[in-house]
Amino acid sequence: MQTMSIQIQDNYIPQFMKYVQEHNDNIIISKDKNLEYDPYFYERQKELKQIKNNIDSGKSSLLSFDEIEVKTIQFEKELELKYAN
Repeated sequence: MQTMSIQIQDNYIPQFMKYVQEHNDNIIISKDKNLEYDPYFYERQKELKQIKNNIDSGKSSLLSFDEIEVKTIQFEKELELKYAN
């Protein structure tokens, strides 16, 4: 048996469920717990894996909290100078 994900138009649900009931020997419907908590779980998972791969390969890097703090302070000073009246 294969597992797949499907998307069904809201107005087609009754017909789809009727079809499933008529073919219940061949079709099993189960809820994905991940999607119950977060409807975008698999998209986010894919994105996070790509970010991790980029970090592991050196394409991206992580900053320490101290580095972020310094950059934020510098940015705030630039904004103050630019928009000071």
